[in-house]
Amino acid sequence: MNPEKRTQAASPRRIAVVGGGAAGLVAAITAAEAGCAVTLFERNDRVGKKILASGNGRCNITNAHLGVDDYFGGDPLFVRHALEQFGFARFKKFCASIGLLLQTKEDGRSYPLSNTALSVATALQEYALTRGVTLRCDADVTAVGKGEEGFTVSCGEDVFGPFERLLIASGSEAAPQLGADASGYGFAASFGHTVMPTYPALVALELDSPLPKKMTGSKQDAEVTLYIDGKAEQRVRGDVLFTRYGVSGFAVLDVSRAASEALLYHQEVKVGLKLLVGYERQSLGEELARLAKRLPAYTIETLLGGLISVKIARCLLESCRIDPSSVASQLPPKSLKAIASTLCDWRFKVSGTHGFKHAEVSGGGVATEEVDARTMASKKVDGLYFAGEVLDIVGRRGGYNLHFAWAGGYLAGRAMAAD
Repeated sequence: MNPEKRTQAASPRRIAVVGGGAAGLVAAITAAEAGCAVTLFERNDRVGKKILASGNGRCNITNAHLGVDDYFGGDPLFVRHALEQFGFARFKKFCASIGLLLQTKEDGRSYPLSNTALSVATALQEYALTRGVTLRCDADVTAVGKGEEGFTVSCGEDVFGPFERLLIASGSEAAPQLGADASGYGFAASFGHTVMPTYPALVALELDSPLPKKMTGSKQDAEVTLYIDGKAEQRVRGDVLFTRYGVSGFAVLDVSRAASEALLYHQEVKVGLKLLVGYERQSLGEELARLAKRLPAYTIETLLGGLISVKIARCLLESCRIDPSSVASQLPPKSLKAIASTLCDWRFKVSGTHGFKHAEVSGGGVATEEVDARTMASKKVDGLYFAGEVLDIVGRRGGYNLHFAWAGGYLAGRAMAAD
């Protein structure tokens, strides 16, 4: 009998999964359900550590409005097959099968019904165990290789194997405090794969200005425009939080991927903040003039204090080089116009991101042109697979990154089990 055609019952296919995150767990479960003998290696003391921190502990597990346009990388179309084969409806059914019910918000963001990420990590762990997956936690994989008999996985001096299939789902270097590192890229490179330069994504931005520190803790609903080499590339509305180093908040996270990638390639990056989204420059200038006329004894700081926080008002006036104690009614029209212009587009140069430690995900990674989008299999090494954040794919904020990990893990697990 051809050994490649043997029955799983006679000799289960041995599979190694490196990484116990979203992609690795779904892949392990899928392969185990198909009759494979799966060993999952996780460097933390438990699987799903990063899942536990997702969504501030609530776990924005997926999004009901998934599409190719929600992803970025060398080839965003790489995600299409995964989304078609393991879209929202199929993932929801998978969750129900492991005892996990979901609730979906109007904007498509979905969370476990329990509203806690612990439910997600626990459900995946327990279901994997019931399906016979061997979980090796506290197993820091230091090397992987392939010989005549198959793949080996080394954890220091301990070598495991041989395995007929190997999945690298070890994530990225985002959030190292949760056990993340760049080891997966090194494993991929050791097999001859190209690794695209990585960068933090969904991360706060550091600004080349002393003003944010003076506004630390101030939050404003605003419109954020990202400028790359002077050209407006992205515009997002949401909350902006000023910090000692720059800006954070959902709107900033939404433009951070493109900003971080541009910084990687040494482009000039700026953000423009429109602090009063209901006004345009001219109408705002006219409104300020009317207020100054109606309240002639007010200082300009007091006048602006009715529109924005005092902390922000003081710094904005400093940016405009206007004395905050100036009587508003005595300011020349050009000064009021300057204030209105700054309120509508207050620009700051971005000097960097707040780094991988504070990033939710990472851009860059294993080049997708070297991976089969239908199976997640390496095009360079037979039996080698990749899934999740280790690949050069990054999604928008809102459950998209986790879903690509679930979907990629499912495709890999199914493919590894197939003869």
